[in-house]
Amino acid sequence: MAVADPMDVSPLSESAAAGQVVELGADGPLRLDSGTELSRFSVAYQTYGALNADKSNAVLVCHALTLDQHVANAHPLTQKPGWWDVMVGPGLALDTNRYFVICANVLGGCMGSIGPKEINPDTDKPWGLSFPVITIGDMVRAQARLLDHLGIDQLFCVIGGSMGGMQALQWASAYPDRVFASVPIAAASRHTAQNIAFHEVGRQAIMADRDWHAGEYHAHNTTPRAGLAVARMAAHITYLSEAALHRKFGRKLQGRDKISFGFDADFQVESYLRHQGMTFVDRFDANSYLYITRAMDYFDLAAEHGSLPAAFKKTPVRFCLVSFTSDWLFPTADSREVVKALNAEAANVSFVEVDTDKGHDAFLLDEPEFHKTLVGFLNGAADRRGLKKP
Repeated sequence: MAVADPMDVSPLSESAAAGQVVELGADGPLRLDSGTELSRFSVAYQTYGALNADKSNAVLVCHALTLDQHVANAHPLTQKPGWWDVMVGPGLALDTNRYFVICANVLGGCMGSIGPKEINPDTDKPWGLSFPVITIGDMVRAQARLLDHLGIDQLFCVIGGSMGGMQALQWASAYPDRVFASVPIAAASRHTAQNIAFHEVGRQAIMADRDWHAGEYHAHNTTPRAGLAVARMAAHITYLSEAALHRKFGRKLQGRDKISFGFDADFQVESYLRHQGMTFVDRFDANSYLYITRAMDYFDLAAEHGSLPAAFKKTPVRFCLVSFTSDWLFPTADSREVVKALNAEAANVSFVEVDTDKGHDAFLLDEPEFHKTLVGFLNGAADRRGLKKP
């Protein structure tokens, strides 16, 4: 489906049908940071709302590690609601009566964009580990090519949480003239040693699974389910806070009155994590997990530019950064570091630390202060941009 008619502001249930996969690269290969080139590459994306006549109301939502392009519509595999349906839709913070919202499955993903799961045209087999290692910068360059395809020269806003926030920072750094506003949420300008360590545990769990077959599990008609489930369980712990886990589970037993003196899921929190792991393997590709976690590990704007302020030299972009008090994966100090660098370049920047005990995943939840902050910033930026109110 082509870009929505500027006069057709569709209800969310109808606009969700705008998802599609497009093949890009015919006008020139996509050169990756590794030095490899992709001559043809697919990008799967979803849109909501309508693009206005001068194409000035486009908002790019960048998804986090284990999410995808299905922001505000039922997921085609799980049938669960969109992962940000509290944020995207008519009358919500990302008001689809005012904005044309785009979300693309990242390069290296497993929901239609080119990645290790997709077919290598040179071999007619899944890429597997022959797929080139990618970076956050590569993901953003692929998104820029998608915007070229859609005829959008400048985004009104690029927004995302976690890995999506990294992309929002990369967009502002690499394409400052194509971004009016950037909203990095619960993110950082680089991955810490602790973050890399957690990712390595997940990768090793996948690669230790005998069904992984050195990344060639598709050829063996297997899936490293156990390893991928453990990777998900370990990562999921980092998305929560101790307070949230205690409030939800404490030391409550699962379906029993006393401990079993065995290794079944005695505790509710064990059962919860096992459920998270097993449902994850039904919608995510193990090799994609390896590639995308590695892309996050490699992200370091200061190293790329010599210093963090240099990454945003004389930037015209308006910024709003948001952190959460209980987020220990990307703590507030990480956002403050970016704010300090932006202030050094006299950038237009706002910063809010939201008080919540819900941990890193708070950006996905109904947090009134967080949503109020975004509405205020976006409305102010939209008025500055001259976007018509719904």
